[in-house]
Amino acid sequence: MTPLRDAAGVEHAPAGDGARIVSLVPSITELLFDLDLAPVGRTAFCVHPKDRVREARSIGGTKTVNMDKLAALDATHVVVNIDETPRELADTLAAQSLEVIVTHPVQVADNLGLYRLMGGLFGREAAAEALCARFQAAYDSVTARDWPDRKAAYLIWKDPWMTVSRDTYISRMLALAGIDTLCWVGGDRYPRLDWTDDLIAGLDLILLATEPFPFTADHLAAFIAAHPAAEGKARLVDGEMISWYGSRAVAGLGYLEREFT
Repeated sequence: MTPLRDAAGVEHAPAGDGARIVSLVPSITELLFDLDLAPVGRTAFCVHPKDRVREARSIGGTKTVNMDKLAALDATHVVVNIDETPRELADTLAAQSLEVIVTHPVQVADNLGLYRLMGGLFGREAAAEALCARFQAAYDSVTARDWPDRKAAYLIWKDPWMTVSRDTYISRMLALAGIDTLCWVGGDRYPRLDWTDDLIAGLDLILLATEPFPFTADHLAAFIAAHPAAEGKARLVDGEMISWYGSRAVAGLGYLEREFT
């Protein structure tokens, strides 16, 4: 049997019957439900699947957990993410005898290992393999295309403007469609940027994502009004489709083919 090792290198035993799972990662919450698991706890930002997510109790944010609400759930396992969960919070959870499962997909193909980790831990191996097959078909369809090379700024925040470095899941997802997210000096995974005419001239795409900052058509119009050279380059994109790993990645790959062909 392949070891069930998480992104922190920790090996976990199968949970067996009676596992009570809390997910602090919105995309993992969706994945658990799609594997026909029923997490008992989630964050307020876990909004999918819309028809079932309220079955799990909200215990706070991804970085600020209400410990009293968590304790009331009698949880056995907590799923966290390196980008989204502060290390101090993960350590606090582990100190309370909770089994902490660390996730950190960076390459899009890391979803295969993520599905198998969750399936193997919680007795949903067959469902995980079925999801792997769906993912592989969507991945193969995207990577078989001959995509044009394009340079992009993918915007996740404003005031200040923030983007993503190449060392992120978002960047690797866009790269499958030939889209290179420009890398700014400094080494930050989510660097700030200042708009200049030269910067805009060097871009083919300026992508305003609908999350984590909720960019709207009004933001897009204001951006183009402030930077007329961005006309024809700037557009809104569905942040969930591009940034969410887990089961949403299957739909996300299809989104790439529809939106960027």
